[in-house]
Amino acid sequence: MGGLRALAARHALLPLRIFLGVTFVYAGLDKLTDSAFLSATGDGSIGDLMRGVRDTSAIPALVDLSLKAPVGFAVALAIGELLVGLGVLAGLLTRIASVGGALISLSLWLTVSWAVTPYYYGNDLIYLLAWTPLVLAGAPYLSLDSLIRSRRSRRTA
Repeated sequence: MGGLRALAARHALLPLRIFLGVTFVYAGLDKLTDSAFLSATGDGSIGDLMRGVRDTSAIPALVDLSLKAPVGFAVALAIGELLVGLGVLAGLLTRIASVGGALISLSLWLTVSWAVTPYYYGNDLIYLLAWTPLVLAGAPYLSLDSLIRSRRSRRTA
């Protein structure tokens, strides 16, 4: 039983990695394939979304910045989500990818879901907090990071 407990403890972050990775890959692909979202105006567009949350966001200047080039912002957001998700799923540069995921979640919380009440209805805050263990621990097992680390240590030994 001690072996099973140790195995479970060692792989405890794997479900979180898989969930966040799949979610961010899906979110990025969903945005990149949604022509309505990738528009400056119209129903479901990034432009209309950002104009709708501007006055209730914690940082209206951040929303204003996105509105200078809403389609470019939407593409950058989608590509960022896709890269973060793929990095975390593969376990490649996991801490850096997780910081990226946390920053995306933080910016969405401070803009899009800031005015959601009660606060626990907004999902961006929990995503921000969910990235924290991966920022701190990375992906020590079942990852390209661990494979690279083990190959480096064999070469130096």
